[in-house]
Amino acid sequence: MTGPLEGIRVVELGVWVAGPAAGGILADWGADVVKIEPPTGDPGRLFGAMMGLDDGTSPPFDMDNRSKRSIVLDLTTDGGQATARQLIAGADVFITNVRPDALRRLALDYPSVAELNPRLVYGLITGYGEKGPDANRPAYDIAAFWARSGVADLLTRPGDTPPFQRGGMGDHLTGMTLAAAVNAALVARTRTGEGQLVSTSLYRQGAYTVSFDLNTFLLTGRPIAIGQRESMGNPCMNNYTAADGRRFWIVGLEADRHWPPLCRAVGHPEWLADSRFATARDRARNSRELIAVLDEIFAARTLAEWAEIFDGEPELFWAPVNSMEDVLGDEQFHAAGGLVDVPDGDGSLPMVATPADFHGTPWAPRSSAPKLGEHTEQILAELGER
Repeated sequence: MTGPLEGIRVVELGVWVAGPAAGGILADWGADVVKIEPPTGDPGRLFGAMMGLDDGTSPPFDMDNRSKRSIVLDLTTDGGQATARQLIAGADVFITNVRPDALRRLALDYPSVAELNPRLVYGLITGYGEKGPDANRPAYDIAAFWARSGVADLLTRPGDTPPFQRGGMGDHLTGMTLAAAVNAALVARTRTGEGQLVSTSLYRQGAYTVSFDLNTFLLTGRPIAIGQRESMGNPCMNNYTAADGRRFWIVGLEADRHWPPLCRAVGHPEWLADSRFATARDRARNSRELIAVLDEIFAARTLAEWAEIFDGEPELFWAPVNSMEDVLGDEQFHAAGGLVDVPDGDGSLPMVATPADFHGTPWAPRSSAPKLGEHTEQILAELGER
């Protein structure tokens, strides 16, 4: 269960979430990831305290840093910088989300380390990109991914204030993108024998996330309307509430295919010939009326009752709006491999799995997140043996 990246050496200089997430994915997939931390530690170790946990744990940090080894280096000193460069000189991959100016001051920017190791794949995450007036602007994902790229605006109902992003959403998407880019560069290295710089940014990731909207506006000059539940142009693509307060989503994207089973499910097959609702254009024109009627119908049964009815119509696509408790109680989440057991002392801890499986070279977490500097002596000893 060593994973497809067994034998790949990775050095990570990552802070908070995006860089550690990329390194964490590579670690899950079998790479030996050495995490460089300052004497005060990756600030991501503080997430638990920020959330009010007083037992010293930090679940977000544990998620992104399992299976890694931690070395403490003071990069403000010549000795710390020299050790970092020695580590990178023997690595296959270097991952960082430190700002470019700081990397240049530390002589850990790509041109500097490529001289040490021409085969190195250098993976860089920035807030806004490597060039331009904001190349060194500080950014968390809520700034560059969520706010500036348009994600928040496109999720805001007209007249409402923008919703708040959940922690690490843009960071984890960006980390996955960088992990994919790093692996592509490793494939290219097998052909060329040379490493390269691969980079992404929180801003680019956000723009790509909403590229359905952004590319439509780019090519047509027309925005896609922000949906409002009470007047959705396609009432078959909408959320409703059951008698027990549980919400669910009807996903009837294809009008001719999905409208008939919905009519049957709600007990109104005559709607197929009703001039108000017979065609997709009719339903859009009379959407408020149809949604109001569906609201009354769906409020008459519990979600469990509707689930049984819906599942009797194979062409009716739907899903519950789940809480965290619902997800963890969902049999399908577990069947799909949503959790992994992470070794922890004499036992193990369940954690969320990174979202890819390799059926020929399966992976499994090898250890819990390291204590600060836990492997410093071991790693320094390995450097002396090289």
